[in-house]
Amino acid sequence: MKKIAAGIAIAALIPTLLTGCIRKVEETPKETTAQPASSADTEAVKTAATEADGNQALKEATEKEENTNASTASAKGSGEVVVYNWGEYIDPEVLDQFEEETGIKVVYEEFETNEIMYPKVAAGAANYDLICPSDYMISKMIEHDMLQPINFDHIPNLKNIDETYLEQSRGFDPDLQYSIPYCWGTVGILYNKSMIEEGDVIDSWEVLWDEKYKDNILMQDSVRDAFMVAEKLLGYDMNTVKEEEIKACTDKLIEQKPLVQAYVVDQVRDKMIGSEAAIGVIYSGEAIYTQRENEDLEYVIPKEGTNVWIDSWVIPKNARNVENAEKFLNFLCRGDIALKNFDYITYSTPNKAAREMIEDEEIRNSTIAFPTADMLKNCEVYQYLGEDGDALYQKYWDKVKSS
Repeated sequence: MKKIAAGIAIAALIPTLLTGCIRKVEETPKETTAQPASSADTEAVKTAATEADGNQALKEATEKEENTNASTASAKGSGEVVVYNWGEYIDPEVLDQFEEETGIKVVYEEFETNEIMYPKVAAGAANYDLICPSDYMISKMIEHDMLQPINFDHIPNLKNIDETYLEQSRGFDPDLQYSIPYCWGTVGILYNKSMIEEGDVIDSWEVLWDEKYKDNILMQDSVRDAFMVAEKLLGYDMNTVKEEEIKACTDKLIEQKPLVQAYVVDQVRDKMIGSEAAIGVIYSGEAIYTQRENEDLEYVIPKEGTNVWIDSWVIPKNARNVENAEKFLNFLCRGDIALKNFDYITYSTPNKAAREMIEDEEIRNSTIAFPTADMLKNCEVYQYLGEDGDALYQKYWDKVKSS
């Protein structure tokens, strides 16, 4: 989501992947026992064939060259898999390793938000084999018949995914047919201990309305996340579509607006690290990273509850390389690969095998990366609200932003 969001060697984390770029790695397959015919040999045969009997021998020589090269490629696999994912949401070495192990080329493209990804996929502007949307967007894609069921018989490493997260996935994939959890986390409050007044206890969303922190508050520039904060504070369901409740949240957000320094997304991390604000709404994985950069930062899940989000892999209905997509999914579910991604992304992994491999005990037992059941008791998963619901939220979000 975030997308969102505790690694072992975090100091070396997050090399920049250019947003929107397409990664096409061209590699020469490693040698196998079958060797392709050399161009010199082939040309010699072609010449002889032409002089002798022309077309038939030339055709046979050409077919021999093509078949030999094809058999060499098939020794490790062939083709490609086209992946559409959030920015900085996979370790680039994982892509290299998959290509090296399988011979399948990864064509990799990134998106910034679910709302940018969805219309592109819906319009068929590109054919993707794997996409990593967030929970509520997966629900929307299922409703609009945009996904195909995953053949889990081809994903034996699914056994590494903790049942807890599969069950949570029922909130957006009721029959667990279309998705495999990739990363998850919470939305909470990150605060700078050196900038908080002595005696203040930060454990509630209410602090975001405290006038003494005027111009030191960062809010998420996200309609669902912003309204979730107000909904939880007011005691509403964060998936409500009751207009009177959404209007009450709008009034609450407008009341808060003069206190807000900025509505941001990724910049929350950098601003909090630089002590440019005292309090910010942030995703849990980002919080883990910021704590390694600034020891004054603390993260809390507010007592009123919050959003537990899950980003999962899905296969679009128009995917052209389903078999390769399944191989990539199975690869990502390996414990060692999930651990490598966890180290790089810093967002919580649902992969129990990966968690068991974490050597740093502090990270392995971190309640930010892996909150307890009690900490999550008031938390919910975002659900797709339907087109009318989306329009209703957008209508009132526009009022907040323009007020």
